[in-house]
Amino acid sequence: IQEPEEKKIALELLETEQAYVSRLHLLDQVFYTELMKEAKNGKTVPEEVVKMIFSNISSIYQFHAKFFLPELQKRMEDWSCNPRIGDVIQKLAPFLKMYGEYVKNFDKAVELITFWSEKSPPFQELIADIQKRKVCANLTLQHHMLEPVQRIPRYELLLKDYVRKLPPESPDRDDAEKALEMIFMVAKHSNAAIAEMERLQNLWAVYQRLGLEDDIVDPSNELIKEGPIQKISTRNNSTSEKYLFLFNNMLLYCVPKVIQVGAEFQVHLRIDVDGMKVRELNDTQFPHTFLVSGKQRTLELQAR
Repeated sequence: IQEPEEKKIALELLETEQAYVSRLHLLDQVFYTELMKEAKNGKTVPEEVVKMIFSNISSIYQFHAKFFLPELQKRMEDWSCNPRIGDVIQKLAPFLKMYGEYVKNFDKAVELITFWSEKSPPFQELIADIQKRKVCANLTLQHHMLEPVQRIPRYELLLKDYVRKLPPESPDRDDAEKALEMIFMVAKHSNAAIAEMERLQNLWAVYQRLGLEDDIVDPSNELIKEGPIQKISTRNNSTSEKYLFLFNNMLLYCVPKVIQVGAEFQVHLRIDVDGMKVRELNDTQFPHTFLVSGKQRTLELQAR
């Protein structure tokens, strides 16, 4: 007899979980443990660096190995008399918030591995040595570290599929739908954490280019667009190179600095978006020109 579709998906969840736990074991019990041991002996890199690279991988490993995987195994053994996994996944979901920490740290971790591999040959050798082992399957540490980042989206896909294939009268329907909703929220939460972190990093980089002027540095601003622009001077019919930063609340009209010490730009003018108007001009001598008028003043600009 053909296995029901939903059971196949539940089995796939179990099998991928087993493979995932061995990947976590490799990260936590092999890479982390051995790199930490060498760091303690003072042979490779500071202990702090190893901790920063692996973030909270130990908690993630313990949770999956000691709790989630055994619970899933129990469920699949009892499938014939109790075909359900929704309740187990509901227990899992709140703990997945732990991933926020790991995922947010991921880019930093990869940078640290690269930086210290160049700086400390013994550190690089130890990683290379572990990577040669059979358990690593010819893949790099960075590659293995990507796995937890991809795990939550994988749960989401499998569970979506599972709910879709459940017969309407299945005893697992309510639980599975609720579980899917919970996983969906966690996935959104970890994506939002990454997006917010990227936004703040980009914003900070822009503020540095502007010389960190006090009245401009505000974490709630959003940069919408930036780029070079020509300022048209009607007095002597010439243009000069300027630079614009458009935020959700203000337009910064800047001059590129010739000597770039610290900042790249000098802010010459700031026009509030509130009450600002933009109008295209049909100027035969200067094509692609437009007029920006705001409370502070009016500018005639030419785009590329």
